[in-house]
Amino acid sequence: MKSEKLKMKNPKLCIALDNPTKEENLNLANELKEYANELWLKVGFRSYIRDGNEFIEKLKLMGYNVFLDLKLYDIPNTMADAALEIAKLGVDMFNIHASAGSRAMQMVMEKISKYKKRPLVLAVTALTSFSNNEFKAIYGESIENKAKEFAKLSFENGLDGVVCSVFESKMIKDITSKNFLTLTPGIRPFGEDSGDQKRVADIKLAKKEMVDFIVVGRPIYKDKNPKEKVEKILKNLKEN
Repeated sequence: MKSEKLKMKNPKLCIALDNPTKEENLNLANELKEYANELWLKVGFRSYIRDGNEFIEKLKLMGYNVFLDLKLYDIPNTMADAALEIAKLGVDMFNIHASAGSRAMQMVMEKISKYKKRPLVLAVTALTSFSNNEFKAIYGESIENKAKEFAKLSFENGLDGVVCSVFESKMIKDITSKNFLTLTPGIRPFGEDSGDQKRVADIKLAKKEMVDFIVVGRPIYKDKNPKEKVEKILKNLKEN
């Protein structure tokens, strides 16, 4: 799968499967199965470590696109080898840390290039749990500047896009390409509580900032009627 082949008229909804148990995650996936062709499911550290490859296989059998969110970061050769194993799982998208650098990006893309339908590869710029002040205190520069730097690096090395906040999305497309994907965590569709996320936004702003994938977790899986919430989000995403 390559980014230019994706039709991105509206942002895609990617649901974070962060429930405490495998059973709860599978129940949610089953409940939403009729929308599988419209949704992506994000499998993160806890789910993957706990539930393994079998869990991914079950989601794929239900017809979902799967985003494996492990944020690879290591020496280039190790990252490339891990990327190959991820590609063998049949997932549709995974991510690495942009700070791993050009060589790591090149080796990852080279390693998975033999797959005709390779997964999309995104690079993480700055985690949305950081506020701008916290980030600057640690890294000595603004999130905006670092996101620009990492986005350019990722684009030049053949990645499909980046993970960023809504607030950097359009800026990143302006300096790379309109086809360079942006995936944004921390989405609170209708102004729900931000929890441990700092740079959050709603659907309206995500659409304005040309986001390609919105990641929504707690506002869906903690809702008393997740299916109804997903229907509402999908409808809102399709509206002009």
